[in-house]
Amino acid sequence: MSAAPSLSSPPLPIVLPGTRTGRDPERSIPRGPRRAPPEVVAATQRDRLLDGIVRTVALNGYTRARISDICQAAGVTRPVFYEQFKGKEDAFLAAHRHGTSLVIQAMETAFNRAADWPAGIRDGLGALLGILAEAPAFAAMAVVETDAVGPAGRAEREALLARFRRFFGGLPEPHQAVPVEELVDIVVGGVYAAIYRRIAAGRTAELPDLLPTLTFYVLAPFLGTAEAAGHSTDASPQIRRKINTLCAQVP
Repeated sequence: MSAAPSLSSPPLPIVLPGTRTGRDPERSIPRGPRRAPPEVVAATQRDRLLDGIVRTVALNGYTRARISDICQAAGVTRPVFYEQFKGKEDAFLAAHRHGTSLVIQAMETAFNRAADWPAGIRDGLGALLGILAEAPAFAAMAVVETDAVGPAGRAEREALLARFRRFFGGLPEPHQAVPVEELVDIVVGGVYAAIYRRIAAGRTAELPDLLPTLTFYVLAPFLGTAEAAGHSTDASPQIRRKINTLCAQVP
């Protein structure tokens, strides 16, 4: 996937599951003669349940999240929950897929508007870090709690990481003679691990601070350390010194 300028208008802010409360009066379903059509009611209830599972899992952890707690957070009954989902795992995976798809779309928009591949990587990472920083409940649920779901959760995470490969299409050949696909997977895994550590430590709001370091980390294997450092222009003096030290040590 190659970066190219885009003349489209800026995207609307995305609304991730968990960023709203399911019991918000503005999201209540009208009753009586003015009741909404059944399909609108079902869509609203599902949307509120996605918020409910994200908030409940972020608060209690996946293993301790109960269907009753999810329903209470969403403002719906248990029968309504089972009309939408087979169980807790099904609801978790639905919220994960919906939310991560929105994040990937926002990253792609930022990437495609950039002038070149390095700028696209930086802008895509910036979108990712900024979005997660503003949605701590979703970040905790989608990144930290996935392992607790078991095999289905781990498979979902692997599918998500595979989607990040699209940002490495048409990229420069790496400076070292290594398999490109393997190198890309290692780079993507490293970015994910860095984000995971911040969120697990309760420092989700600080995720944007990782942008200079992660930009350098992603670009260096393909551009070389010197050129990669040039794309980390707003790094703090401390990070800049570390990057410069690394550049001096690596040919």
